[in-house]
Parts: sequence; structure tokens; C-alpha cells
Amino acid sequence: MDFGIVLQTDPPARDVVRLMKDAEAAGFRYGWTFDSCVLWQEPFVIYSAILAATSSLVVGPMVTSPGTRDWSVLASTFATLNDMYGNRTVCGIGRGDSAHRVVGKPPSTLATVRDCMRVVKDLAEGRSVTMNEKTVQIPWISNGQLEMWMAGYGPKALQTVGEHADGFILQCADPAIARWTIGAVRDAARAAGRDPAGITICVAAPAYVGEDVAHQREQLRWFGGMVGNHVADLVARYGSSGAVPRELTDYIREREGYDYSHHGKAGNPSTEFVPDEIVDRFCLLGPASAHVERLQELADLGVDQFSLYLMHDDREATLASYGSQIIPKLTA
Repeated sequence: MDFGIVLQTDPPARDVVRLMKDAEAAGFRYGWTFDSCVLWQEPFVIYSAILAATSSLVVGPMVTSPGTRDWSVLASTFATLNDMYGNRTVCGIGRGDSAHRVVGKPPSTLATVRDCMRVVKDLAEGRSVTMNEKTVQIPWISNGQLEMWMAGYGPKALQTVGEHADGFILQCADPAIARWTIGAVRDAARAAGRDPAGITICVAAPAYVGEDVAHQREQLRWFGGMVGNHVADLVARYGSSGAVPRELTDYIREREGYDYSHHGKAGNPSTEFVPDEIVDRFCLLGPASAHVERLQELADLGVDQFSLYLMHDDREATLASYGSQIIPKLTA
């Protein structure tokens, strides 16, 4: 299993770069950031500094969206970073949540996400595409590589992943949800004539190593709110039963709203509806041995990478614990 770290690009950017350097030294292979440039600093500027400060770390957004940048700009940005630092980027992409909603835009359609993945990948790898009825190609790219990893929860999103994406990002560490979503992605890949094993499976969730589980729950309750904000769209589309597992939908019944000014932060007041059970299922808490046990369960389900959100009050200690006590056991 590979490991990644997920950070928000809060100022000062030098702290983001420092934590990414520490993560690489601890054995993490991927460095991800949120991408919502109104709420946080512009990640693609910071990626250049991270890549310069590390030797092999692969960086990218978790996740960008089709509606935040012109697709040719997005492709050229990735291609430029790859040309400078040696194909060390990856593009996580989704329909668009905070980056869209804080500027008054709805999430993109799945068809738009599908088309964006194809255009950005082709352009970033040096192939020509048609944009606005015009053939477009970036002339200076040589040996460019860019994988497109798509995030999603619902049946149609999972089908789009299986049919078109290079990787799948599941923002939830519940094994039951992982089993269902991974199975749906692989079934869609087979139906499309693709090799399911060729799709990288990434589970992303907060992790906090320590003994005070009650405190950890309060620090990580924000994640249940973030996931619930995504799931609310699914419930509106599919209802609260049937197409989407109850493990993913039941807990949002008491959800009343969401304040993006606290998005992804400990103490988010929009997450009071999230019960302890959801925090325990969706996140990794407790001593290092509990993390190893859950990660082994996820690995047995076919998860290739675990990326931990590091938004709580003991980031450095958790990072160090993963480097010394957890990553070696899952990568041996």
C-alpha cells in the first residue's frame, strides 16, 4: 500500500511545504491538497515549491473540478510542473463542491467531468484535442504523463470512474462503503472492456494517532460533515434507500445546513449532527495498532493507497507515528 498526505493550503505556504517534506521523509509517496482557491491559497503555485523541496513526492489536488479553470490552462499547468520536475503530478478531480459553491456555481455534470478528464489528460500528455471546434495541442510537451483520478460516491459517478478514470478516490475509510464503491468501479470497468486492476484505488480520510479517542472524535467530526455535504446531493437524487448504501446516507437526516467558512476544519459547527459512530467508521482513530488493523482490512479489499487528511491539533505526532509505526507494517 502507498501512502499520501492531504493538506489545506492555509497560509503561510511554507508550513505546507515543510509538512510535505516531512511526509516524504516519513515514507509518504503522495502529497495532496484541497483545491478551493477562494477558501485557501492557490495550490498550483505551492506545488512548484513542494516539488522543488522534495525528491520524489507526487503532488496534486484532492480534488480539482472542471469549473474552476480553463481546461487548457489546467493541462498546461500540470505539464509545466512535470517538465520542470519529472512527471511528478497527478490530477484528482470531481464535480466541484466548495470551489464551485462559494462562488455561486453548481457542481459540474458527470458528462462534463468525463470530458474534462479526457481533454486535460490528452493535452498534458502532448496529444491534440478539439476545443471550441478548434484543434488544440501543446507543442512543447515531450513524454508528458498525467493520471486522472476521479472522486465520487453515487452509482453514476462510480460508473464514470470505471469507464474513464485512471484512479478512484473514495473520501471515506469505512470498509463497507469501500467494498461497495470499489466493486461498482470494477464492474463498470469490466463492462467497458477495461482492466479493473488498471484503476488505482485510493481511500482518503482523516487519521489521528493517540489514546484519547474522545478528543480525537471531536477533532475529526468535521469529516462526517464534509462527506455528508457530498452525500446530500445523492439523497436528493436517489432517495435515502436503494441505490446508495444506508451506511452512507442514514446519518445525514439531522443535517440542517453547511457553512463553507469552516470547511475541513476541526470544530466545524456544521457537524453537530455527525454521531460518534460515523467518526469511528469514516476516520482512523486510536493507537497505531488500530490504524494498522483498519488499513490491512482496506488493503484486503483492494485499496492501493491510503491518504490521510491531516487537519487536527496534533499533526506532527500523527505524521511521525505513521512514519515509524504504521507505514513500515503496510509496505513490508
